[in-house]
Amino acid sequence: MTHLSVEMLAAESVEPITSAGHAQLGIAVLAGIAVIVLLITKFKLHAFLALTVGSLALGAFAGAPLDKAITSFTGGLGSTVAGVGVLIALGAILGKLLADSGGADQIVDTILAKAGGRAMPWAMVLIASVIGLPLFFEVGIVLLIPVVLMVAKRGNYSLMRIGIPALAGLSVMHGLIPPHPGPLVAIDAVKANLGVTLALGVLVAIPTVIIAGPLFSKVAARWVDVPAPEKMLPQRPSEDLDKRPGFGATVATVLLPVVLMLAKALVDIVVDDSEATVQRVFDVIGSPLIALLAAVIVGMFTLGRAAGFTKDRLSTTVEKSLAPIAGVLMIVGAGGGFKQTLIDVGVGQMILDFSKDWSIPALLLAWLIAVAIRLATGSATVATISAAGLVAPLAADMSTTHTALLVLAIGAGSLFFSHVNDAGFWLVKEYFGLDVGQTIKTWSVMETIISVVAGGLVLLLSLVI
Repeated sequence: MTHLSVEMLAAESVEPITSAGHAQLGIAVLAGIAVIVLLITKFKLHAFLALTVGSLALGAFAGAPLDKAITSFTGGLGSTVAGVGVLIALGAILGKLLADSGGADQIVDTILAKAGGRAMPWAMVLIASVIGLPLFFEVGIVLLIPVVLMVAKRGNYSLMRIGIPALAGLSVMHGLIPPHPGPLVAIDAVKANLGVTLALGVLVAIPTVIIAGPLFSKVAARWVDVPAPEKMLPQRPSEDLDKRPGFGATVATVLLPVVLMLAKALVDIVVDDSEATVQRVFDVIGSPLIALLAAVIVGMFTLGRAAGFTKDRLSTTVEKSLAPIAGVLMIVGAGGGFKQTLIDVGVGQMILDFSKDWSIPALLLAWLIAVAIRLATGSATVATISAAGLVAPLAADMSTTHTALLVLAIGAGSLFFSHVNDAGFWLVKEYFGLDVGQTIKTWSVMETIISVVAGGLVLLLSLVI
């Protein structure tokens, strides 16, 4: 991912746009975040509008001239959308192709045919993790819910024993693994290496999803012993298709961008010469834009054409995939504007000064900030973007690996204790037919386990690499 736009903005904003002291800046940050929280939770305002108003409020509370606060916000919004907007769009197209072609159903059915009994929770976490790579969290839930309910009913399993592993797989991918919007924006903000972040993210994700998924599901099933709700199962996309893609081709298509980005990271480590032809080639094909674009183009044949899609059907599928992400793009962009406003009023430097005075490890500080914003706003993406803006200066003197771990610490913190101000909380509650207390004892606790385990693993890795 290119960082030119962010670096240019940073270069233009060396001097803070206000001369406020640390006390005033601290109050401004709390007031700005309070405005965002109040608008989202109390007045049910869309997160894009809340972040826009909150950014301007932050500038005003910090004593910055309004015109400069507006410039900071719009500059941050533009650079963020420029950095990750195309990637989010490509990810949405790949996810839509995967769902509509029946490729996702093919992965599910193939793995379930090979699993049974005690292996079923492990099969569910594997399915969710693979499908969750190119899909947004909410889309993944909608896609997997019919499978969870079907498996629970037909196999006479506890709903939590099957559902928790699937939710854990989706949530870990959403919080830690690019090309999901939160991790991408954090990588952009702290100028981390995407390939290294992806590799370390997978390393952290595997034990995290095992603990929060199959292992915790045993406890969750005892706490909340409920059957699959007796309501009509949503129709699966492939039920309307005469044929669907093969398992091998589908998995290869989904994993293609990941393999290309990891290959670039590996070549960067092995080959030191930036002018070497092999490194320059992998710099191109392993860039997120080319990796995802390649997967989309390949997917049109391995997924779309394999399912019998005509050229018109493929065009319609791509068109329909872009409309739902408009809101996501604007929220991510406004979050980038809020992040840049934080940096330009001098809050980043204030955090840097405090971290030196308090001797708090940078990774722990990043995790705690993301946790606080997550609890307040309910949005993992907003928490990731805002926390990345606050701690970005801490990455200046970090090594490549520690900068990547900083992104993962933020991502881990952004998943902490989902509750009633999180849309995901209500999505899980309604689909699984739970009450609020049952949702907290299962979904909310699972999210907290993911956050704490991933955060702990990041801190442990920082000691050895």
